[in-house]
Amino acid sequence: MAEQCIICQIISGEVPSKKIYEDDDILAILDFNGASPGHTFVMPKEHFPIFEQMPSHLVGKLFNVANKVSSAIFETLKVQGTNIFVTNGVPAGQRVAHFMINVIPRMENDGINMQWKTRQLSEEEMSTIELKLKEEISKVGVGEAPKLSSTPKKIETISDDTEGEESCLVRQLRRIP
Repeated sequence: MAEQCIICQIISGEVPSKKIYEDDDILAILDFNGASPGHTFVMPKEHFPIFEQMPSHLVGKLFNVANKVSSAIFETLKVQGTNIFVTNGVPAGQRVAHFMINVIPRMENDGINMQWKTRQLSEEEMSTIELKLKEEISKVGVGEAPKLSSTPKKIETISDDTEGEESCLVRQLRRIP
């Protein structure tokens, strides 16, 4: 299956792409037919058709890269927002059987429609779904949270030698609504 996958062919270099990030595990490329200029796919280099098949360490790394891509899009394209989402399975809109994260640059009134019709569930339906999901999730090991040290650590002050340039963190905080 992986040898027929267009994403795997892009990763191997058989199909040309516009790579904006690459490391040993992950590739981020521009979508030629994107929803807006800068629409990026962030994907594992190893073939995983759907989200649930990926190892946890790779999930975290992929979303970390998607976060960095989103920040770069904000800074370079001067957009007002980004949509970061996954289409997981054909009914969810997945067109290629290779997991990827979409990062879509957004501007107000850009014509991209990410809306859906809401559906009100009854209290009984909500309770039934809640119980079923709780039961299933309890069977899945999520792992333990890291232990926090009881000894406080000293926070060091870092001088800002950029004179007039804002730090990346300050720019990101300004985007928070």
